[in-house]
Amino acid sequence: MNLKVLILICFLIASWSGLAQTTRITNFDDLMANLNAGEQIRVVIHYALCKWSPEQAEQSPVPDAITGMDIDTYEYFAPGAVHNKFAFVVFANSKLIMNPVGKGFVYNYGKVRINADNTVQVTAKYIHPKNFNVKMNESFSCKLNDGTNNEGINLFK
Repeated sequence: MNLKVLILICFLIASWSGLAQTTRITNFDDLMANLNAGEQIRVVIHYALCKWSPEQAEQSPVPDAITGMDIDTYEYFAPGAVHNKFAFVVFANSKLIMNPVGKGFVYNYGKVRINADNTVQVTAKYIHPKNFNVKMNESFSCKLNDGTNNEGINLFK
């Protein structure tokens, strides 16, 4: 094999492996810059590092559960757009799953709202696929994990 071809192949392999690196997103501004640049973002939620939301009946402890979801469709609201003091982005996802706490299947619905101050509200619901009755409804207050603060919401691109 020609030395130039071998060097080119090594360079391409090194370049491709660099593209596959996972990078943590540490704050709201970086999240919005990446979303607006068309980047694929993954959210990993560690519920045990969050708190029950004030409107959620106080339960103890928060479940030691983890959720992962991609951000595909999202909506951004600038300050004042919907009578909001601070900017925020919201996105949701729903998948049909086997009910882990009951019989049959449920839609696993998750909604995440990330605020400009790096606070996060998460809603998790199990919804019956035929009659749409809510089988579980939980709300959590969390914060973005910046890689040093051990908070529950992790963002990666």
